[in-house]
Amino acid sequence: MSPAVVLHKDDPERRDRQFLTVLSMAIAMGALAFYYRSHALLLYGDAVAHINIARRVFDSRTPGLLQLGTVWLPLPHIIDIPFIWDDWMWSTGLGAAIPSVAAYIAGTRGIFRLLRGLASRAAAWTGALIYALNPNLMYMQSTAMTEALYLALFIWSVVHFSEFVKRAADPATARKSLERCALAVAAAMLVRYDGWFLAAAMTAVIVIAVWRFHLWTGPVRRGCVNFVLLTALTAGLWLAYNHAAYGNALEFANGPYSAHAILQRSLTPTMPVYPGEHDARAAALYFLKVSRLTLAAAPLDYLLFSVAFVSLLGVIYFSRRFLPLSLLWIPVPFYILSVAWGSVPIYLPDWWPHSYYNVRYGLQMLPAVAVFIAVAFGFAARFFPRRYVALAMVLLAGGSYFSAWRETPVCLREAVANGRARMVFESAVAAAVQKLPLRATIMMDCGAHSGVAQAAGIHFSRFLRESNPPDWQIGLSGPAQAADYVIAFEGDDVSRAVRLFPQHLRLVAIIDTPGQAKAFLYQSTH
Repeated sequence: MSPAVVLHKDDPERRDRQFLTVLSMAIAMGALAFYYRSHALLLYGDAVAHINIARRVFDSRTPGLLQLGTVWLPLPHIIDIPFIWDDWMWSTGLGAAIPSVAAYIAGTRGIFRLLRGLASRAAAWTGALIYALNPNLMYMQSTAMTEALYLALFIWSVVHFSEFVKRAADPATARKSLERCALAVAAAMLVRYDGWFLAAAMTAVIVIAVWRFHLWTGPVRRGCVNFVLLTALTAGLWLAYNHAAYGNALEFANGPYSAHAILQRSLTPTMPVYPGEHDARAAALYFLKVSRLTLAAAPLDYLLFSVAFVSLLGVIYFSRRFLPLSLLWIPVPFYILSVAWGSVPIYLPDWWPHSYYNVRYGLQMLPAVAVFIAVAFGFAARFFPRRYVALAMVLLAGGSYFSAWRETPVCLREAVANGRARMVFESAVAAAVQKLPLRATIMMDCGAHSGVAQAAGIHFSRFLRESNPPDWQIGLSGPAQAADYVIAFEGDDVSRAVRLFPQHLRLVAIIDTPGQAKAFLYQSTH
């Protein structure tokens, strides 16, 4: 046997990566199976919407890429398409969970690689396990939500940036790392708008690193140019798509389905503002609070976050080689700005207005906490016996995560609080729809309740819906002529159309469940 083969077989880091992959896959599939059996995969309304945006690209009266819509970025939906082609994988939500599971595994491996390149094997395992065993992430990676995918891309962008800095002495290798970083950031920009802020921040940090280490050589210069061009092109393509499809390049930011428009419709005379609006201090308090709640239940929620923050201060003052890791704290300024001036409220049950909304945003701090807890482990192991440090870490993380499980992970609580009543309602409407003739066409605004078609297992090609212009607009001026059956939800465009043009419509059913607006099923007698 050649020496090269022996080295390959006995490489401990390679064995660690393989074992970590198998372990994270087992955790991911176990969590997916548990939450599938608990009927929790579709509790988030946004998860249902993500699945059905992907579905309507090929299952619609007007299929095509324009069905990707606006506001939400397109990459998660494009990735979901192959996995929801099968009707059962679509209706159960399992298909759209597959990319999230893969992203969870990739994110765990990214944490390990990030730490292994700068710290000890024990620290790398500490960070990877704190990330992988987080109760809230284990739930979110079982759904079609975008958190797991974005976190994986965010982590790998920092991995490649860290390797760019570490390999600065070799310009050709540094350039490759920078270009891989650009690919990860560009992909993140097509998953969540956090990625746009990440691209701007990363560009500034790259400029500082190039200036600080005198890296403006030919290969690195080309890598920097490629980074800027790729990220700028990614943003430009999304703006161009919005302009072509909607006549407004900023449709996602100021259109009728934007965060600002949704917020304006949700505010009431008794609640004209939300906590943190135009108030950076309050915005910071709310974001940091939900960040802690994704790590542990109160009163233990301070522990992991506080240790990670102290570790960050230690890196800044005593160990500059870990400074590239500080990029993991980028979500802090982004979400403070978003809450204060971006029409993105966060509500939590402990503070006014005592409800759940966007609590899951706190999960964006998990990579920073996992990595800097591991760095703290490395620091402490220099001064105290390793076994005692390891025991302290187990108690710290184990106690925090046990408290989260005992109280139920806060992301799951948010999903249940906002989704259980909706699922009951959509199942009731779906049961009524399933009784209709097999070839009957249905007019319905699917924007808020696309889960009806999913629960009924009926293809969108039978639905005339808001994403089918110009037939939809024509149908609103004569619902009876537009479809065989019409479903109107209280207050939506169809209900207004029925009220204005009731001719040849016969009411056949009213669906009313607690906590939801009524649905009215009409038959066309035209």
